[in-house]
Amino acid sequence: MRAVARVIRVCLAGATGWIGRALVPAILESSDLSLVGAVSRSHRGRRLARVLGIPNTPLVISGSVEEALRERTDVLIDFTSPEVVKSNVLLAISKGVHVVIGTSGLTETDYKEIDRNARRKRIGVIAAGNFAISAVLMEHFSSVAAKFMPSWEVVDYANDGKPDAPSGTARELVHFLSEVGSPNLRIPVDKTKGAKESRGLDMGGTQVHSVRLPGYVIGAEAIFGKTGERLTIRHDAGNEAAPYIDGILLAARNVPKLVGLRRGLWSILNQE
Repeated sequence: MRAVARVIRVCLAGATGWIGRALVPAILESSDLSLVGAVSRSHRGRRLARVLGIPNTPLVISGSVEEALRERTDVLIDFTSPEVVKSNVLLAISKGVHVVIGTSGLTETDYKEIDRNARRKRIGVIAAGNFAISAVLMEHFSSVAAKFMPSWEVVDYANDGKPDAPSGTARELVHFLSEVGSPNLRIPVDKTKGAKESRGLDMGGTQVHSVRLPGYVIGAEAIFGKTGERLTIRHDAGNEAAPYIDGILLAARNVPKLVGLRRGLWSILNQE
């Protein structure tokens, strides 16, 4: 007899946000995912279907992750804010719930703490600065390029209303570049004549420049230079949330198979 696939019970924190409004219908339409919790502080106590204008769910919105996780849950997907994401993740881990992190603002120290807690509880966590497949490919191709083009910098683009800088996309890109090594700098930043800040933020040896202007959504580029040649690998997002949905669902389906923190989606995407 053929085994019946287990349905993964999902709680979505940030259910009424920009990503959440596109992600909720996708989860509801999935045969292997079940939406059992939705979190939004501003819409606590209201029916999710009424807030989003969609049918097919009787869910009442919770005001906190702690409240929502009273319902039996397999995976928490967090798209909230930098101020609460870490506490949400650690709470979920403590309750034996796997986590997909889509909120930016976590530091390397935060990721190490999350990884330690997840391994202690034998829980899987996937954190991605950007779930768009094009962004995942940018990160992977940049890691390959860094092995052959030893000098690089990163430029991070976002709209003027984004409070955190650099973006999660840029932080993740730098993380993967740092696994290759540190870029060559002909003139060290501390030897700059003039304003050293003009050379950007030093993140593990990589100089990162954050642009915040109207008209941008999310974008990042790795710029490589070598004598007589240049290479730019760039990702740009449009105004729709749709490009992120497939990557988020892929993460939700795979995170219960993991133990500890996994950064980015490439290792999972490469197995598909």
